[in-house]
Amino acid sequence: MALSADESSRLAELLTNRATQVTQRWTEIMAGQLRGRLSQAELVRQVQELHSALTDALGKGATGLAAEEATELRAVLAELSRGQARQGFSATETASSVFGLKDALLAELETDQNGGAPRDYVAFSGLVDQMGLFTFESFVRTRESLIADQAEQLLELSTPVVKLWEGVVAVPLVGTLDSARAQVVMERLLQTLVDTGSPYAIIDITGVPAVDTQVAQHILKTVVAARLMGADCIISGIRPQIAQTIVALGIEFGDIATKASLADALRHVLRLTGVETTRRQPRREA
Repeated sequence: MALSADESSRLAELLTNRATQVTQRWTEIMAGQLRGRLSQAELVRQVQELHSALTDALGKGATGLAAEEATELRAVLAELSRGQARQGFSATETASSVFGLKDALLAELETDQNGGAPRDYVAFSGLVDQMGLFTFESFVRTRESLIADQAEQLLELSTPVVKLWEGVVAVPLVGTLDSARAQVVMERLLQTLVDTGSPYAIIDITGVPAVDTQVAQHILKTVVAARLMGADCIISGIRPQIAQTIVALGIEFGDIATKASLADALRHVLRLTGVETTRRQPRREA
């Protein structure tokens, strides 16, 4: 519900004439809700910025948060939400910081000998509710963006491409291989092949708990993409249970070399490159 022009004017006058009392009371309320998670100086700064932006918007004739005159106020609220989302505050704590203005306004209206104070408070509360909801929505958008960024970073960290030998790189896969992760694996492997000029790549699936048709297709697509870049791929880490599953599903790896372990795959590649390898014999006790 929008304020009337008279209500907007009266609220602007109240915020201007009682600026010290309103900001002091508002700061105290925020301090109680946040329980020391922000310094007193930071609380005072936030309240003063919000108070200044709100007073300015009302002074320009804003009757609601969506009004053009409230553009700067929306920007201040959005920045408050983004800052508290990054600092680990909850959406409730962030919105409550704005809702604290209601109690601050009520305290000042109660000191007025004005019969219209209750009616004004209801109208003013509607504007504060709009501000609180806007803050909540901005907080949620920021938190979703942060979560998406963190998920992408974790996805990249979980798919490293390492250099094992001159001309040999490996991708040790751990966990479930879905479409999004398969795309990251393919992109990172291809980029590494370009950067290093490696002719061989080992895809190790020792840490993949299960291989179904979808996972097999992701692996095969990665192998095909690597071949288009001029690199041969070897798949390692095929344990007995996975081998049985692959046979039962009728999955064909064709002419792709497969090995039981990463060590076997590396030994196979070294033989292809002409490097002599020998298995270390166990030491016999004298």
